Amino acid sequence: MKAVILVGGEGTRLRPLTCNRPKPMIPVVNRPFLDHVLDYLKRHNIYDVILSMCYKPDVIEGYFGDGSHLGMNITYVVEKSPLGTAGGVKNVERYLDGPCFVFNGDILTDLDLNAMLQVHQERGATVSIALTPVEDPTAYGLVETDGTGRVLGFIEKPGWDRVTTNLINAGTYIIEKEVLRHVPADSYYMFEHGLFPSLVQRGDPVFGYPSSAYWIDIGTPEKYINVQRDLLVGKVAKAMPVGCLQEGVWLGDGCDISPMAKLTPPVVLGARVTVEANVSITGPVTIGDDCHIGPESVIEDAIIWQHTTIGAGVKMKRCVIARGCTVRDNAWITNNAIVADECEIGSGNRLEHGIKIWPNKVIEPNAITF
Repeated sequence: MKAVILVGGEGTRLRPLTCNRPKPMIPVVNRPFLDHVLDYLKRHNIYDVILSMCYKPDVIEGYFGDGSHLGMNITYVVEKSPLGTAGGVKNVERYLDGPCFVFNGDILTDLDLNAMLQVHQERGATVSIALTPVEDPTAYGLVETDGTGRVLGFIEKPGWDRVTTNLINAGTYIIEKEVLRHVPADSYYMFEHGLFPSLVQRGDPVFGYPSSAYWIDIGTPEKYINVQRDLLVGKVAKAMPVGCLQEGVWLGDGCDISPMAKLTPPVVLGARVTVEANVSITGPVTIGDDCHIGPESVIEDAIIWQHTTIGAGVKMKRCVIARGCTVRDNAWITNNAIVADECEIGSGNRLEHGIKIWPNKVIEPNAITF
């Protein structure tokens, strides 16, 4: 089985973190998110992957190459303009030789793909759609099925009076190649609003595959923070880095940790991270390569990307600090604040309540308080 991963979106809901990189390259526990997805596929013996790309494709290809270092074969297909979910798969049709898995590139899951494939084959389905339960179905597209699992219809973001199920489209599919003949070439066309409803209307065997396996998308800053927490606390399978200072604290090569610093798991430090005296780091926390954490700083439930310098007495909680930033002494960054690449946050600033600082900004000392 081959897998097609749809990684063409611009990640607008994750801005400003996606200004300089596509969403699949956002670091999650110090690795690009797509790297975790590829690991997941290998655990299910899927080694032949086609990436359908559009936004900043060179960033992805430059990192993964042909996939040989991962034991995989990666093919890249770039859309000239956005083609949507079904259009993106139609665009790679020439590389398919039979049924394939299709994945939205912003989903992390523990779904058992082998079990899903077995059921797909037993049912003689042309399309199988992974379904996952959610607490608030009104925020998603619902998939109605009958007692056999056959899809009856789709309801897009219904009011509570129209909710008939809590199962939503989980962004993982098995499709038979033959269904792509119904997708117009070189056109924007969606699975959710185009192909799947038309197949159901035609009477084709389209089935849902419900699962309570772990599932999350990283489409918003809040969910991006949550997926890292889930990985670090063990809600989803992950190979943790080599190098353990203590149980639940992982260090990269060349770290310099003051004996007077306190690290409370789970914490992951990249290579060559310096942590000075009287620093308190309370996980879940990930700190990227070549970062410096100044004395007396307090970091909790935070994500810090590589090449970032944190000054003395800084307070950080539930926030994201991107690549190459400088945070001066006694700044506070909390409550879902996001600081994008190459920013300088002056001393004494308080960034809170989901504020977003865009790339290459310099915030003068004591300039912002929320």
